[in-house]
Amino acid sequence: MKKLMVFTTTPSEARASEMARALVKERLAACVQVLPGVSSFYHWKGKLQECGECLMLIKTRPELLGKLAAKIESLHPYEMPEVVAVGIVGGSQKYLKWIEEETKR
Repeated sequence: MKKLMVFTTTPSEARASEMARALVKERLAACVQVLPGVSSFYHWKGKLQECGECLMLIKTRPELLGKLAAKIESLHPYEMPEVVAVGIVGGSQKYLKWIEEETKR
């Protein structure tokens, strides 16, 4: 029963909430948590950047990752949004089953 946690960041809580609603409504994600107040540091176009962002934690199935990534990219204001997936290696079997059920409807 493999599942994924997908990470992306957004420039605002409002944008993250809008994207979260779309991902859950389309059953690409069972659950999305929005964590405001993240500080990000990175190089972009030759300059060191520092900005405030919202982190999104997205729970889904591996077979939906392509569609999920495409949807994130279509909704995202960034030129190159972060879309990083990691495998969920364990957890509550009831919760993992719920992720399965909610992304198959």
